[in-house]
Amino acid sequence: MLNKPSRLSQEEFELVKGHPESSYAILKDIPFTWPIAEIVRQHHEKLDGSGYPQGLKGDEILPEAKVLTVADIVEAMAAARPYRRGLGLEIALAEIERQAGTLLDAEVVEICTRLFREGRLIIPGLQLG
Repeated sequence: MLNKPSRLSQEEFELVKGHPESSYAILKDIPFTWPIAEIVRQHHEKLDGSGYPQGLKGDEILPEAKVLTVADIVEAMAAARPYRRGLGLEIALAEIERQAGTLLDAEVVEICTRLFREGRLIIPGLQLG
């Protein structure tokens, strides 16, 4: 489905939304030092509780998951997909800045955007300006 050259149907999108739980199920019994399975499970949660799969909000979301959420959004928006061209790094950073403090952790967004703008964080093949 992720290589489908057109928009996903609602049914297909619901299947894709199951990936945090599927990933959690795969990872939960591996003895990591960090709570990797739970971090992956929470990477689509939003500060206001509108995310999925658990509808967590604010401090219920692990700090590491908040970082993974921002990284996932930037990469997903900036990079090309089979169904659309990449939107570019500027647009992706503007979008996370728009969501900072409401859906996304403001400190994580600030650090992410600063690191990209200072050239200390890169996505191969994508650059600012």
